[in-house]
Amino acid sequence: MARKRRALGLHEPLLHADHPRPVTRRDFLRAGMAASVGTVVGGGLLGLLASPRSAHAALSADIAALKAQCGIAAVGAGKIPFICIDLAGGANIAGSNVLIGDQSGDFSGISAAGYSKLGLPADMIPGVPEATPTATSNTDHTDTTLGLAFHSDSGFLRGILERTSPETQAFIDGAVIPARSDNDTGNNPHNPMYGIARCGADGQIVALVGSNSSDSGGNSMAPADLMNPEIRPTKVDRPSDVTGLVDTGNLTAVFPDPPDVVAVMEAMARVSQDKLGHVTTGVARDAAIKDLVRCGYVKAADLADRFAGVDLSPATDEALVGPNGIFTAQEFADNRDFQKAASVAKMVVDGYAGAGTITLGGYDYHTGERGTGERRDLLAGRVMGCCLEYAAARGVPIMLYVFSDGSVASNGRVDDTPEGRGKGEWTGDNSSTAASFFLVYNPNGQPTLRGSSRQIGWFRADASVETAATPAANNVNLLVQTVLLNYMALHGEENLFAEAGYFPNHGLGNATLRDSLVVFDRIVDGTLA
Repeated sequence: MARKRRALGLHEPLLHADHPRPVTRRDFLRAGMAASVGTVVGGGLLGLLASPRSAHAALSADIAALKAQCGIAAVGAGKIPFICIDLAGGANIAGSNVLIGDQSGDFSGISAAGYSKLGLPADMIPGVPEATPTATSNTDHTDTTLGLAFHSDSGFLRGILERTSPETQAFIDGAVIPARSDNDTGNNPHNPMYGIARCGADGQIVALVGSNSSDSGGNSMAPADLMNPEIRPTKVDRPSDVTGLVDTGNLTAVFPDPPDVVAVMEAMARVSQDKLGHVTTGVARDAAIKDLVRCGYVKAADLADRFAGVDLSPATDEALVGPNGIFTAQEFADNRDFQKAASVAKMVVDGYAGAGTITLGGYDYHTGERGTGERRDLLAGRVMGCCLEYAAARGVPIMLYVFSDGSVASNGRVDDTPEGRGKGEWTGDNSSTAASFFLVYNPNGQPTLRGSSRQIGWFRADASVETAATPAANNVNLLVQTVLLNYMALHGEENLFAEAGYFPNHGLGNATLRDSLVVFDRIVDGTLA
């Protein structure tokens, strides 16, 4: 008899005999060997922001005028917060998590052999009655609690439902995009954050954040044509990273009264402005250099005005951590992935950054058993739930985009251990079963479908991506463009997609084809109120 393999813990490394030994940062992420380390640092002495999107005390008139000249916004750009979940290694998304059907969207259009490849044995296929239905399932191995259909025993779904309230769940919907991408590589240009910034998303402190120190802020690359080095994502993966972004040094210790801190920073800006008027740098770009220095001091004064004495730490945000928070204090202290998720969610949802990426490592989980993948899918679902529930707590919408580099497949052998849950063992990489999906939370009600389908593209009967279905199906760059188009549509701005300043060189075809790729109607008018 074959000996059953043990399910690996959340932070145990995944080392496969048919994979090279980890060498690069991305290799370590894929194998789950690059978990961040560090100490959780608490926030300041004063209370939380009552309303992070509200304006703060006014700067002096002269500094306010300089602030306007420097193009420093008082609040974020007002676009819908956007967060990527980058599952490094090639996670399963289709079938055992999000359901995908054939061209008509019919789940029965996928054969039993196809579902077996997606890790679902014959008695767990969508449409087959459940012996013991879950509390939210449709009793046929499907669950539409979040609008978008999930398998009723999806690890992603269990994690999301665990961390969100029924009220939040009722205002969520989403869409899935069957699309191939290469296995086990960070070279897939999956990350759309630079494009989101081009759509107008920005933050009060920085434009973009990411949990990795990379050009994209995550594991996968950003499309080369969207890269903008001026807004390279700032690394944020722990509470101290958040508080460090608005550090005013020792001034808050010397001047306990925040208005005094602002006055000092304003004085520094005025001295700088005066000195710059009496010196010449002697280089060709004298004016540009002076503007850079001048605006640096003005931005410091502006940050002091808005954040001196204010606690920005996610660790002390009661909506995130504590008895009534998304995480208990103990699990937050023990789990670096929860700290990472809360830190990025805090930055983006509160408007301090326009968009962010949360990378979770260890999703190359074809370990010859099922329990390892189930545990990691549950973790990913909890991180997704954190982002959605925090947006609900703040009363703002959010778009959450989930992707992975490639995917996995099963050989059909069932793991009947408690951790395996009676599903097919993951036994190898398979890019043909890959997909991405997004969820949208709208505090004013569940997003309205533009058409009748929540899938952009479809699977063949054998559960492989139909590569001719959409431009995105076999081109990761166009997958990113499809996500950007749907983000713009949530603002009612999809008609601007091909215009100068946005994506005039896109590859999504004519306006009629582009329209067919949009899933939801507008949920805000251009910008948030």
